[in-house]
Amino acid sequence: MGLREINVNSFVFQKLDVWQKAVDFANDVITISESINTDRKHFRLLEQIESACTSVALNIAEGKGRYSKKEFIQFLYIARGSLYETVTLLCIFEKRGWISSEKCKEFCCKAEELAKMIVGLINSIKKSL
Repeated sequence: MGLREINVNSFVFQKLDVWQKAVDFANDVITISESINTDRKHFRLLEQIESACTSVALNIAEGKGRYSKKEFIQFLYIARGSLYETVTLLCIFEKRGWISSEKCKEFCCKAEELAKMIVGLINSIKKSL
């Protein structure tokens, strides 16, 4: 089977709204991190925010691929933790003047919506146990 014949949207986790929002959020955070012009000594912080924001969607996907609902819930908690880490870094970036207060607020609103979706999914899965 050639690469073109594979349906790239065939994975179950890709159908989750929360995963789709997490991917969009990560893409937006990476875009803004690429616009930050800082010296080399702060490069680690840029790597960290890119790692944290992508970890949200990655953990949702990995959890969905596990064999039990309890494992999925654990990965959702990790995803939420990565989201909180991303928000913390955004706040630090704002304090350093690397992003505007408006951008920080915009991302925090998106993160809050995503956090609510993650918690909603956790609660839904817990009810089905």
